[in-house]
Amino acid sequence: MTEYKELDPLLHSQLRLAVISILISVEQAEFTYIKEKTGATAGNLSVQITRLKESGYIEVTKRFRDNYPQTMCNITPLGRERFAEYVEALRGYLDPGKQK
Repeated sequence: MTEYKELDPLLHSQLRLAVISILISVEQAEFTYIKEKTGATAGNLSVQITRLKESGYIEVTKRFRDNYPQTMCNITPLGRERFAEYVEALRGYLDPGKQK
């Protein structure tokens, strides 16, 4: 019988997975860029970014640029590791015969 690896519940959220997926490809992104790419509301995105930050998956830096607040998000090594594990676990669901 094939055993399926547990999927990381933090990354199994559609919006959090989208945020991590964006950051995997660009390394660093501004809040407004992530909001535009995901189509999320500012409030919902803020909550999900906070959850990722509190879990150590991303770092958030707030600063001012031309007198406007700017929030930058970076993926951490832990975030990269967890994303890779998540993707590997999903592969196991897609092709259970190749489970390690």
